[in-house]
Amino acid sequence: MKVDILAFGVHPDDIELGCSGTLIKSIEQGKKVAIVDLTQGELGTRGTAATRAKEAADAAAIMGVHARENLQLADGFFQINETSIRKVIVAIRKYQPSIVLCNAVEDRHPDHGRAAQLVDEAAFLAGLRKVETTDATGNAQTAWRPTYVMHYIQDRYLQPDFLFDISDVMDKKQAAILAYGTQFNIVEPGNEPTTYISSPDFLDTIVGRNQLFGKRIGVKYAEGFISKKMIGITDFNAIVQHTT
Repeated sequence: MKVDILAFGVHPDDIELGCSGTLIKSIEQGKKVAIVDLTQGELGTRGTAATRAKEAADAAAIMGVHARENLQLADGFFQINETSIRKVIVAIRKYQPSIVLCNAVEDRHPDHGRAAQLVDEAAFLAGLRKVETTDATGNAQTAWRPTYVMHYIQDRYLQPDFLFDISDVMDKKQAAILAYGTQFNIVEPGNEPTTYISSPDFLDTIVGRNQLFGKRIGVKYAEGFISKKMIGITDFNAIVQHTT
């Protein structure tokens, strides 16, 4: 399946928190979108790999993405090595996206920055025809390099290169996040510990960040992205109009 946007998250729920509004809006605009989770989030304090898989599927249905898969790298311990890079290359060549979205370039969780570097390297190497890979059925894959690799912003504030208006899909974004019932908005922790992200207060910070970014471009909510590659436009109508 060829898609327009392929979003990578090192943990199930990274994408929902960081860029799900952009994915939902893009799908409504007619774009094809797929998600690849690098790990199962098996080291998470709350829940299990099995519950996270079910929650990820529920969130995918809410967002309306066209495909979602998991590469099952080792949560917390995956390395930027040939084995990991090749798995990401296979996914990129499978979906042949124009745009790749992936984790923040640096963040509170060390997996996030390492995953960003992993996907960056894989996206470049995926375009080299002498890097040979095969698909799930053993057929040789064609080299493919995305036009852009863009990083969503996660826990730490990073200055974005551009902002994406998600005002009219913010409710869907919140629903996708809340699909992770073991992770977020936990009022009664039960038998599992309270975590940094489990309190309802944590979700307030996500909404607040999106409001902050929205205010910067004169809309209610927005998500921020970093691109190492300069972005060009061919139409000034692409610029969100607002007053300063």
